[in-house]
Formats: sequence, C-alpha cells, structure tokens
Amino acid sequence: MFLDLGLSGMDGFEIAKRLRADLGPEAMLVGLTGYSQVEDRVRTAQAGFDHHLVKPVALEEIHRLLATMDGKTGRGNS
Repeated sequence: MFLDLGLSGMDGFEIAKRLRADLGPEAMLVGLTGYSQVEDRVRTAQAGFDHHLVKPVALEEIHRLLATMDGKTGRGNS
C-alpha cells in the first residue's frame, strides 16, 4: 500500500500505525513524501512503514519495490 504522509485530517503516519495494527507485518506499507532527512525516515519506520520514497518517485523505483514483493514485507526503509 502506497500512502502519502501529508494528508489532511489523519496523516499517513497515523494511518500506517492503524493499518499495521490491523494487518500485521505481512502488508507492505510504502510512505510517499517530500521529506528526505534521516529524521523523516526514522519517523516512517517508527510508524510501521516498510519503505520511504521521496517525491517525485521514479517509476523504476516503484517497479523495483513491486518486483520484490513475495507476500512478505521485506522491511528496508528504502
């Protein structure tokens, strides 16, 4: 699941925490954001995201992530 982090109301971090609690570790959560600092990547990992992609995201990067999906998360915070 690809989630933008800067949503109004409930942000992507809160949505990720809830999804992770409901879906467990088998769901792959990918955070999309304009923020690329180390602190931002730590925050996405703490929220339960498997990967952190900075916009604009190259289509090749999305293809690479999708190609690695085998039903497991492969947590890596790319």
